[in-house]
Amino acid sequence: MSSQIVQSPWQTAALLVARLIFAAAFLMAVTFKFMGMGATAGYIAAAGFPFPLFLAWCAAILEVALVLCFLSGAFFSQAALIAAAYVLFLAFAFHGPSRWAGNQAEFGFFVDHFSFLAGLLFAAVHGPGRVLSLNLGWPGRA
Repeated sequence: MSSQIVQSPWQTAALLVARLIFAAAFLMAVTFKFMGMGATAGYIAAAGFPFPLFLAWCAAILEVALVLCFLSGAFFSQAALIAAAYVLFLAFAFHGPSRWAGNQAEFGFFVDHFSFLAGLLFAAVHGPGRVLSLNLGWPGRA
């Protein structure tokens, strides 16, 4: 008896669209970083972090890696977990409670990160799907 789960065409399409959305979100973020690394460093410095230019480059490199993982399906679950931790960090570091009094919109930005976080956690559990996916990652998981 085979234990493989058969995916319907709509499930396959939904997984591919979700992967493209995740990749697009991080691709837009890294594109803005590359277009204005100094501005990104300034934003990081304004949040109180040391070595802002170094951290901006680290963020850009991480985001490029996430885009590649989401598009290819390689190390997808691990990438989704790392992205979830990164998004949670960004929510608190740049849109956390200390910023709500000065700008009410910051609360909305903060909450938006949690819907993205939920999607990333769901993706980490369910993986990239079988279509257009390298399926590298957890040992023993097909």
